[in-house]
Amino acid sequence: MTLNHREYKSFREGLTIRDIIEENRFTWPKLVVKLNGKVIWPEDYDTTGVSETDDLEVIHLLGGG
Repeated sequence: MTLNHREYKSFREGLTIRDIIEENRFTWPKLVVKLNGKVIWPEDYDTTGVSETDDLEVIHLLGGG
């Protein structure tokens, strides 16, 4: 599995997106999560599992002007 284009060395069976967010201390209030190019909504973080071949992106959403 890759996380933000790098190999995720802590992969284990049964991981959810919520587990990965917590393990990597992604604490920014607004995150965009994509699993294999598909946006995953926050209400699905606890139930969406990842596999060894997945590509996961967790992006801090910033705004400004």
